[in-house]
Amino acid sequence: MLLSVLQANAVVLDVEANLRTIEDAAKRAADAGAHLLLTPELFPVGYAPLRVRDELDAAGIPAIRERLAGIARRNGIALVYSLPAEAAGGSGGDVGGASTHGWHISATLVDAAGTEILRYNKVHLFGDEERKAFVAAAEPPAVVDFNGVRTSLLICYDIEFPEASRAAAGRGAELLLVPTALSAGYEAVPQVLIRARALESQLNVAYANHCGSEDAYTFGGGSVVAGPNGGLLAEAGDAPALLFAEVGPDAVRAARNDVPYLRERRPDLYREWEAGLAAETGQPGDGRP
Repeated sequence: MLLSVLQANAVVLDVEANLRTIEDAAKRAADAGAHLLLTPELFPVGYAPLRVRDELDAAGIPAIRERLAGIARRNGIALVYSLPAEAAGGSGGDVGGASTHGWHISATLVDAAGTEILRYNKVHLFGDEERKAFVAAAEPPAVVDFNGVRTSLLICYDIEFPEASRAAAGRGAELLLVPTALSAGYEAVPQVLIRARALESQLNVAYANHCGSEDAYTFGGGSVVAGPNGGLLAEAGDAPALLFAEVGPDAVRAARNDVPYLRERRPDLYREWEAGLAAETGQPGDGRP
């Protein structure tokens, strides 16, 4: 499967401009034969959590989703996009005054017909602004079969926790798609961590970042696609870019057969270690498998 990754500069709360950027990228990616386009975190509305909370009309989000589905249909390409999503029963942040429920940061995969086939809500919120504007989710990443590749989603900070990518791999994921909004100064994340996550969980990881400045944030770009051996399949600098990489299950299966990390894990033993640590320190363990 030919995967494409958009790295671009969004305009905060200028949905029209941001959708034009996505449409242009979808057309170019489809013309190049790509089956899927991955876009950055919250790109259709821009990354500015408190402004999104205070100024975005929540009633318009379903229409934005439908327009994104239309981009996929018109260009005949699957699309991963990230938007706020209502968190029924949640508390904390709000969008457009809808404070009774709170809102997650979500990522959605639609197929080339514009049909939603996977959605994931961000579990690890980064920084005070995200925690004020949004609610952390708790559901694990689901996995679907997309174009013959077992595919899952995480969002930005999630990938920096090994347990998150391992949860996807344990459910059979061979491709992990990660919209992100990584500020400049954290270059070790795409350069080191993404490759480590791909290697340790033996899957393909695609990581799509913003670039340039959006309100108070300056983004470092550096979008990457890493293979199951930790090698780079594609990488961007700090300017707008459209990356392409071939991904598939064969390299994943070969890596897992060569060094069977997933099969040879000892989760029961790790839980014993955690329980022992809690007993020694008087502090609860972190519950990791």
